[in-house]
Amino acid sequence: MWHLLEPLHALLYYAPEAFDEAAALGYDTAERWPSYFAWRSAPLGAPGPARVASAFYSFSPEMVARYVTEGAGREAQAPTALPADVLAARLRAVDRTYRSVLGEDTVKSPELAEAAALARRAAEAAGTEGRPLAAANAALPWPEAPHLVLWQAATILREHRGDGHLAALLVAGLDPVEALVSFAAIGAAPEAVFESRGWSAAAWSAARARLATRGLVHATGAATDEGRALRDQVELRTDELAAAPWAALGPDGTSRLAELLGGPWLSAIGSGLLPAENTLGIGKV
Repeated sequence: MWHLLEPLHALLYYAPEAFDEAAALGYDTAERWPSYFAWRSAPLGAPGPARVASAFYSFSPEMVARYVTEGAGREAQAPTALPADVLAARLRAVDRTYRSVLGEDTVKSPELAEAAALARRAAEAAGTEGRPLAAANAALPWPEAPHLVLWQAATILREHRGDGHLAALLVAGLDPVEALVSFAAIGAAPEAVFESRGWSAAAWSAARARLATRGLVHATGAATDEGRALRDQVELRTDELAAAPWAALGPDGTSRLAELLGGPWLSAIGSGLLPAENTLGIGKV
């Protein structure tokens, strides 16, 4: 279900319509990070860079500080963009993006409305205790249009899973940069892809050395058997912590939602907007 829903959420970070909306707020759109941090952190209100780095986990604090202003809840590139303005703009961005990528017929179809209703049921069953990003998104009012309901449900569910994933990483004793190094070590994506998270070469090398001391990676950077086993445990625990919404929806509802998401998923993947290589496994089956 995550693989089906994540591309529908992630279009926001790559679609030209989203960059248009970000530019209208005053954000620099020469790269995607100013709007990414704005879109994703806005539900938290005005958290500042320390809280954003904590909640996002995998980004270096230095990178976060370049895009999130202390105490302002907005980025330095757009000091007038308040969280409420960003939240309104991101829904406009999703509306325009879905109409472009999925098509007007799909957006207005009864099948998409059914998918939205099922996804919302799952999202409303997602417990948010100890899950700051899931809680922040779940606290937002539901939009009326079904395609926006689908996006918001996908967002709550992916942040619910992501918050649980961070808990699994903490239990495994993997700090933010170690989490990325260990993920690259099992071949999840080339190391160059992980450079997008802003860690220096020195920080990456130090993390690899710490993991090697624990017997989790070889000197070459490839995972040892123990390292692969630890990552397997992290993914299993992540799945377990993400299971409640789908248990609440039930096998029939979950299967029906998966069936209904097939067409939109293909449209999102086929749009060419999402990167072929990424740190999340988008598009892999």
